[in-house]
Amino acid sequence: MSQLVVIATVVAKNESAEQLRGELLKLVASTRQEDGCINYTLHQDNENPAVFMFHETWESPAHLASHIASGHYRAYAAAAESLVAGRSVNRLTRIG
Repeated sequence: MSQLVVIATVVAKNESAEQLRGELLKLVASTRQEDGCINYTLHQDNENPAVFMFHETWESPAHLASHIASGHYRAYAAAAESLVAGRSVNRLTRIG
């Protein structure tokens, strides 16, 4: 099976961008150490600092599922629940 690429966008509620940024940054180092994680980078929009985007590459969908079940991801989800206005996740397969 080919690698799984994920583009995950998270939008902070009004005045929560800095706090959400801190919670998102906590994910990076631990996630990069996970089995099956090829790439995990966090970006912040230059025009709208409330918008954050992860570019992720996983060896397989099972590795992504393990990430979502991890303790550090669950801790983030609990801490960020009240800070997030919206999110979207695109799971992609490289075709070219």
